[in-house]
This record gives sequence, C-alpha cells and structure tokens, in this order.
Amino acid sequence: MAEIKKIKTALVSVFHKDGLDELLKKLNAEGVKFLSTGGTQQFIESLGYECQKVEDVTTYPSILGGRVKTLHPKVFGGILGRRDNEGDQEQMKKYEIPEIDLVIVDLYPFEQTVASGASEADIIEKIDIGGISLIRAGAKNFKDVVIVPSKAEYSVLLDILNKKGAQTDIEDRRMFATRAFGVSSHYDTAINAWFEKTAK
Repeated sequence: MAEIKKIKTALVSVFHKDGLDELLKKLNAEGVKFLSTGGTQQFIESLGYECQKVEDVTTYPSILGGRVKTLHPKVFGGILGRRDNEGDQEQMKKYEIPEIDLVIVDLYPFEQTVASGASEADIIEKIDIGGISLIRAGAKNFKDVVIVPSKAEYSVLLDILNKKGAQTDIEDRRMFATRAFGVSSHYDTAINAWFEKTAK
C-alpha cells in the first residue's frame, strides 16, 4: 500500500448526525482528535468525547446567523496545506495552522427543503457554503487528506478504520475524493436547477 497517511485530527461538520456515533467511537478509540462547530460539536461532546471548537482555532465566533463558521484560513490552510511542501509547512508553522487529516461533512438538505414546499428564504438558507467548500478543499488535497462528503460514506470509512486502524492509503483517499466531487457536482446541479426553474 503506497503513501499511507495517519489520521490524527478530524474536522466534523455535519447536518445529519444519524449514523455518525459509530464512526466517532472508532475514531476516538484510535486516538483521533475532534474539531467541530455548533450542533455537531455538542453532539460529539454528548457522546463523551473531547472536541475542540473551531472558534478556538480561528479566534472568530460563528457569525451572520451561522452563515460563516468554518470559512477561515486556519481551517482551510489546515486542509489544503501540502505535507511534503516545505513552503506550505513553513507558513503553517508561522501562522499556527493545525494539520487536519480527515474532514467529515454532510451538507444542508437543499433538495429535501425544496421538495417540502418551503419558502424561498428557507431554501436559500439551505444552500451550503462552508460544507461544500470543505468538501472541495479536502478532495483537492486528497494526497494528504481524507474527505467523507456525506453520511452515505460514514460506513465506508468505518470499514477502512476497522481493517487498517486510523490510516489510509492513496487509493482510499482518491476514492473518497472522487465521491466528494460527485456529491459537490450533484448538489450544485440541484441548486442550479432550482434557480433555473424559479427564474421563469
């Protein structure tokens, strides 16, 4: 297995918490540290696990009614920083950017909100910005980072953890990146379709 990477820190930012507890239990048992925001952070702590607040890393609170939580250089630098790039590593050290090895995201339910007959204002608020950005960042840096882009992949990662412990090889990470861009593409296509429909 080529290019094995150990998972030390996981950023967890999900809408749907169902099915997450088993994955968190295994990650915790493997010594992985958790980093999260808002409801997800509270969920992780309710299971008895320590969880660092993203706000403690960024020194910024969640703002604009929750529209801006993870969108910060210390978060995205931690995901996009190349571990084998000397310049990246120097900057991460200089700006105190922590390495994030695993990103677990489950996006706001845009399609379900549209299908429910919700108001335009409610639908707009279910357009995920931070989550989709985390997915794209994690997938782009798949050489170093594992990206779990939806709850459909929770069990896929759990299987890998059960077989290999808290580590993945390049093939695993590329597989997750491929799925991540599939999730991103589907999500943006659904949003585009809604805008097309409501523009007429």
